Amino acid sequence: MEANQSVLRGQAEIWKYMFSFVDSMALRCAVDFRIADIIHSHSGPITLSQIVSSFPSDDYSSPPDITSLARIMRLLVRRNIFTATAHHSNGEDHTLYGLTDSSRWLLHDSELSLGPIVLMQTQSWLMAPWHRFSQCVKEGGIAFNKTHGRDLWQFMSENSDFNKLFNDGMECSAKIVLKTIISEYKSVFDNITSLVDVGGGTGVAIAEIVKSCPHIHGINFDLPHVIATAPVYPGVSHVQGDMFKCIPRADVWIMHDWSDEDCVKILKNCKKAMPERNGKLIIVDAVLEAEGDDLFDDTRLVFDLVMLVHCPGGKERTKIEWEKLLKQGGFSRYNIIKIPALPSIIEAYPQ
Repeated sequence: MEANQSVLRGQAEIWKYMFSFVDSMALRCAVDFRIADIIHSHSGPITLSQIVSSFPSDDYSSPPDITSLARIMRLLVRRNIFTATAHHSNGEDHTLYGLTDSSRWLLHDSELSLGPIVLMQTQSWLMAPWHRFSQCVKEGGIAFNKTHGRDLWQFMSENSDFNKLFNDGMECSAKIVLKTIISEYKSVFDNITSLVDVGGGTGVAIAEIVKSCPHIHGINFDLPHVIATAPVYPGVSHVQGDMFKCIPRADVWIMHDWSDEDCVKILKNCKKAMPERNGKLIIVDAVLEAEGDDLFDDTRLVFDLVMLVHCPGGKERTKIEWEKLLKQGGFSRYNIIKIPALPSIIEAYPQ
């Protein structure tokens, strides 16, 4: 009997993983409709009719299908994204939907929100390459390139809508990580007077650091088409360029999704750009533990496959892989600081 139950559980697991994309798309619906924001604006659980009545009327040529939404919400309640409570009033039974610790991360107007990166990762431009996943295992190559005929970075430079979607997604995740670092690990910025965010996007990360540590002069360094959309931040200079060629001189902060060979080139350029004495490289990136039981260990493994599909040579790395990479790039000493977030902090020092 126990053996039969084990086999049955195995079958159930396959069904669950087969349709896990439905969870992602239901989550996207919640973000698209700003359901968490609507509930939050009422300061408590509300009915489905109240949710629908708060949808912008200009966005719909006909009334929203409340029955379809009810079925989506039923799954999201099952996934603990929202709560559902039975309520009786005026002689009728209603279901009241409320927020959970998960749905609070979907609030658009919150300082810290994962909403933009949910929209980014579930957008068809990034979903389509997954259909080339098996083909890339057989033939090699990058699924994104095979799907769109160019790499991620070129696609961004040619598509302003995708460029904004991508930058919004990166900004929201950077804010969350920076909030943790600045509130609990601010000492990593001690004795730093100038800081370059290499591949810093529109500059939100370096801006948050400079805001908290005003003694630091921040430099946001990225490609021209990215810098062109970057807003002005106090204490931050935007510099356009190519990190494979040259990086502005300063203590350096770097985040990247590149192959080992490309990372070594970037690290060597970082070393050249650093002060001769007391220079420090700060990397904020995942450190994989395949058998780990940290809250984010499972997501780190998933992110490794996201890199495999979207980025040429991109991958998440184990501690041993980071050590090898840093040594090849000219950084013989390093220190990994685990933080309560998806990435870790890696402090590296030149030989």
